Amino acid sequence: MELVDGSRVGVLGGGPSGAFFSYFLLRLADHLGLHLQVQIYEPRNFDLIGPKGCNMCGGIVSESLVQNLAAEGVLLPPTVVQRSLDSYRLHTDVGDVYIATPERERRIAAVHRGCGPRGMKQTETRSFDAYLLGEALHAGAERIPKRVVAIGKREGRVYTQTEDHQEHSYDLIAVATGINAPAIQFLDDVVPSYSPPGNTKTYICEVCFWGREMVKRYLGSSMHVFLLNLPKLEFAAIIPKGEYATVCLLGRGIDRQLVKSFLHASEVQPCFPPGWHESEDFCHCSPLINIRPAHKPFADRIVFIGDCGSTRLYKDGIGAAYRTAKAAASTAVLHGIAEGDFQRHYHPVCRAISRDNRIGRLVFATTKIIQRYQFLRRGLCRMVSAEQQDQGSPKRMSGVLWNTFTGSAAYRDILLQTMHPAFLSKFFWNIFAANVPPWNHGH
Repeated sequence: MELVDGSRVGVLGGGPSGAFFSYFLLRLADHLGLHLQVQIYEPRNFDLIGPKGCNMCGGIVSESLVQNLAAEGVLLPPTVVQRSLDSYRLHTDVGDVYIATPERERRIAAVHRGCGPRGMKQTETRSFDAYLLGEALHAGAERIPKRVVAIGKREGRVYTQTEDHQEHSYDLIAVATGINAPAIQFLDDVVPSYSPPGNTKTYICEVCFWGREMVKRYLGSSMHVFLLNLPKLEFAAIIPKGEYATVCLLGRGIDRQLVKSFLHASEVQPCFPPGWHESEDFCHCSPLINIRPAHKPFADRIVFIGDCGSTRLYKDGIGAAYRTAKAAASTAVLHGIAEGDFQRHYHPVCRAISRDNRIGRLVFATTKIIQRYQFLRRGLCRMVSAEQQDQGSPKRMSGVLWNTFTGSAAYRDILLQTMHPAFLSKFFWNIFAANVPPWNHGH
């Protein structure tokens, strides 16, 4: 059960995971002199402005992924990168602190997943998803602008059924639809052990700043992160992009009341131009995000990648799409397309992400404790401020926060950073100094 010359591969979804999978599959096959027919089913046009072209995501490409893509020969053009972010600004009720990139040459890319929010006038912007899909098509894939409604198996092969009742047979199907697309029906016991990932609702909206200069004036080249004591909220950020900024709230069951509390918080309001308010037609959505991996995301001739398989908790979903897609493509070309092949060579990548997510829950639980107690926030802000002012000092807290916010490092590495004796002693001293007179004078 393997791919041979002339094998047909169907890819369901043309977002990052589907585009990455197709790109790597075709590139590996080409190196081996193997000709494959790859068809990507994607009904959306990512070049459209507004919800019809959007893939409902905050649109942050982590520094590590930018570097990995560059190594693969995929260089993000200026029309795709809406703003290159070189720092974070952490906002709390006890003050704000600035966190510069640990290494000056590193940058985080802020992108639009579609061609921009509803109401956007200029046409210079290009969609990140459209660009990746274009790279896959350039590598030899074919796009079919239809939605697949069912997958089945017949005579030892798998097939798709599209919304217009057409059937197409394949040697391998990669499911990369995410968890916000309409559900696909699985026929003929094609994936007997698969169960979909656990999810929760989040919130994303686009704020118009009426020009790039206004974005620069209020947000600069920083991603603005908020450590606020609000229930259900795990992470909140404002991401500058071109003439707009993306507001992203992550947590378990974000509701309308929490969104309103956040947008009108005194720590948040200074990031917006005077007079800004939510209009009736501003671009916003409440997409689902994966918070628990799918069970056994593979079977004979079928593999689930990206959000509908396994992804990182709250952070770097595009990076996880890259990792799972590359692992699945490598398995299919180099090892085989049977369930056992995916079990041996693909599943370890999913399992590693899942294990790291368990540590991530501990990291976010610690963050919630800091959100709850003001004296801890004072100590944190004092420690970061001192590190940023002293260029020669180790950036222990700054590094932990940078890695937590960007998703560039594994949660395991972040936890190990916080357990270092030098980190703990420095943090406890700053908590004491920030809360007990006379040490807290002037901070």
